[in-house]
Amino acid sequence: MHRTLQTALAPFFFATLAFFTAIAFLTTTAFFATTAFADTSADRQQIDTLLDAFHDAAAQADEARYLGYFAPDGVFMGSDDWERWPLPQFREYVAQRFAGGVGWTYHPSDRHVAFAPDGQTAWFDELLESPRWGRFRGTGVVQRLNGHWRVAHYSFTLLVPNEDFEPAAEIALEGFRKRDAAKTTGQETP
Repeated sequence: MHRTLQTALAPFFFATLAFFTAIAFLTTTAFFATTAFADTSADRQQIDTLLDAFHDAAAQADEARYLGYFAPDGVFMGSDDWERWPLPQFREYVAQRFAGGVGWTYHPSDRHVAFAPDGQTAWFDELLESPRWGRFRGTGVVQRLNGHWRVAHYSFTLLVPNEDFEPAAEIALEGFRKRDAAKTTGQETP
């Protein structure tokens, strides 16, 4: 009888064991998932603060503060085709540009931020408005380094309304043709 009871209860035992194992797994997974991303809103706020301060430092021509927001191997992509500035070269440019106390002013709006699953990397895009130059888009990647968010990559792009794209493209094409011609004749200007 003992063996018969054991045989009869075996399916129930294994079903109960599987049920509680599944509950334990789901509870543990849910705990770690919410723990890993529990501070996403705090991280979003820190990233917004970083990027707003980044733009403010540029507007104030505050070289140390502006460059201090970059990751050590950060890159800035400018609006011209040759403008890929690894941080050491960008430091030189910023030092020269900010030396006279003049920076650049772009007011950010409509910012979107997404996080990598590890919570240590995020990417963003934002619209930028310049009173003098119009609208641009900034896109980039930020990394959490030693507990602080830093700009690892920032790309700065001029926006052109679709209905005005053709004349704008013609201007750009002509400018690149002139530049290429100057390179060929040795009359290139730095």
